[in-house]
Amino acid sequence: MKLVFCGVGALGSTAAVLCRSLGAELRLVDFDRVESKNLSAQAFVKQSLGKNKAEALKLQLWNFWAVKAEAMPVRVGADNVAQVCGGGDLIIDCFDNQTSRQVLNTHARATGLPLVHAALSADGRFGMVRWDEHFIADAEDAAGQATCEGGEHLPFIGLLAAALARTTQDFVARSERRGAMVSLSGITRV
Repeated sequence: MKLVFCGVGALGSTAAVLCRSLGAELRLVDFDRVESKNLSAQAFVKQSLGKNKAEALKLQLWNFWAVKAEAMPVRVGADNVAQVCGGGDLIIDCFDNQTSRQVLNTHARATGLPLVHAALSADGRFGMVRWDEHFIADAEDAAGQATCEGGEHLPFIGLLAAALARTTQDFVARSERRGAMVSLSGITRV
């Protein structure tokens, strides 16, 4: 099975690390580079500074036993989404913007590929893991709005990433499609 993680920032990098032992191949997709501000909330180390996030996470995952990971250091758009998601069995959306989420949504619906979305509120008070048929991407309050900078939401990011990893695990093991609502009071499976 191949899991395609689209966006490996705070949420995506943490969830991918948690999915490393599912026996699936991980495809890591992100065009961005690791900056010092990312180290406090994302699963990167100092040696990753300046490297592409997908490439850096792939190298880090290779430190674990028997992890199969590949990197695609590209920005996903309508012109390359078929190549990015090609051969995947599950698309995992960890993007932080409406446009990219909609590109994945359009592709998944056209091809019948399963797609699960994970989203975190900008204030770090709630998050959700939703299958595509139950998800509508909303716009950021401001274009390019940071949602996970500085590490102040790190425990919550971990909680949401764990819910996403569990949802992924259930899909890999049993083709089960349950999502989750995550709030400061815990996780509710839906």
